[in-house]
Amino acid sequence: MFCVVVLNTPTKVSFKVTDEEFGDLTVRPGIIPAPYVARYKWIMVEDITVFNNKVWQHYITQSYQLVKSKLPKKIVSQLK
Repeated sequence: MFCVVVLNTPTKVSFKVTDEEFGDLTVRPGIIPAPYVARYKWIMVEDITVFNNKVWQHYITQSYQLVKSKLPKKIVSQLK
């Protein structure tokens, strides 16, 4: 799991970020530490308009890579 989307109104999105980004992003309006998984550097975007499409693409792709990098090699080989 690298991204969680709550489709209720308002839409909320949670995903993993780098340690450095976590502190910077969680002080921005509309972004909070993700409940239950903040200790793993996950954030929750409560206002999806805070990012444009390019920034969304960056963070979702980065989250995928961060989570994938921690998986066992056997699991990673099955993802290809």
